[in-house]
Amino acid sequence: MSFFEENCPEMDRYLEIHASREPEIMKRLRQETYRKTTQPHMISGYQQGRLLTIISKMMRPKKVLEIGTFTGYATLCLAEGLHKDGKIITLDVNEELEYLPRKYFNESEFSAQIDFRIQDAKDFLKETDMVFDLVFIDADKENYVEYFNLIKPKLRSGSVVLFDNVLWYGKVLDESPKQKSTQKIKELNDLVAAHDDFENLILPLRDGVNLIRKI
Repeated sequence: MSFFEENCPEMDRYLEIHASREPEIMKRLRQETYRKTTQPHMISGYQQGRLLTIISKMMRPKKVLEIGTFTGYATLCLAEGLHKDGKIITLDVNEELEYLPRKYFNESEFSAQIDFRIQDAKDFLKETDMVFDLVFIDADKENYVEYFNLIKPKLRSGSVVLFDNVLWYGKVLDESPKQKSTQKIKELNDLVAAHDDFENLILPLRDGVNLIRKI
C-alpha cells in the first residue's frame, strides 16, 4: 500500500486518472488477484505497473529477469516493452498460485516471450551465464542483499535493476530494526548507494522502488 493510498486516497485516484491506461488483460488480472488471493496487496499497483512499462519501452530490452512473479501483473507490464526478439524469465516458488499467472501469460500477446519458472532465484542466478538488460526484484526481502550480489555479474553497462518495497512501510527509518527483512532492506539501500559501479535513486512510489543503473 502506498503513502497516498493510506493517507490521501484522493491524490492516489488523481494520479491513476492522469496515468496511461492499463491494457484490459491487466485490468482483469488485477481484479482476479483481489478476488482469489489472500494477499492481493502484493501485486504491483496501477502506477507502478505503468512505471515498469515505460522503463521497459524506453530500454527495449532483449533479456529481462523478474524475481517474484506473484500473479504476473508486473511480468506483463515489463513484457510490453520487450524487443521483438526479447524474452523475460520470471521466477517464483509458489506452486499453489502457479495456475493464475500462467493463465494470463498464455492469453497474452507476449506468451511466446515469457518464460515462467517455478524455481528458486538464488539457484538460478548461481547456475546461469545469461546477462540481463533489465531486472525487477519483488520477492523475499530477507534475500535482497544476496540477490543484488548474485545479479551484479549478470549485468552489462547500462543494465537497470529495480528493487521493490525498499521503504518497507517507513520501517527503514528505524535506526535499530529487529525485523530481519527491515535489516536486509536497509543493508541493500546502503550497499547500493555506496557502490561505485552503480548509480541509483529511490522513488517514493507506493512502498518505494530502488532504481539502479550499472555504470
